[in-house]
Amino acid sequence: MKILVCEDDFMMLKTIEHKLLREGYEVELAQDGKIAFELLRENQYDFVITDLLMPYSTGLEIIDLIRNQLKQTIPIIVLSKVGMEKTVLQAFDMGTDDYIVKPFSPNELSMRIKRLIASGR
Repeated sequence: MKILVCEDDFMMLKTIEHKLLREGYEVELAQDGKIAFELLRENQYDFVITDLLMPYSTGLEIIDLIRNQLKQTIPIIVLSKVGMEKTVLQAFDMGTDDYIVKPFSPNELSMRIKRLIASGR
């Protein structure tokens, strides 16, 4: 399973990468929205994990690209320090499958990925 992780915090990005690689996933990284857009247009992914606030584009713009422009139904998890109800609901309305408020443990992220895969997302 090929996962794209979009996160501008380098330490968070590497922590997520380490956990996912240990679990046997193929992982590609994007440290800003511009790189994420390029990778999404050029490659096929089975899963996307994206930070909400990044340089050059937001996680919401990435959801829009995946759902409305590329017409893909792959699972998406949004990561964010923002846990306000309005923001969370907007992300779900745009098509995210899960929303995790930072800080979180790598084990929590792993469990949520497995849950989405098991549910057929």
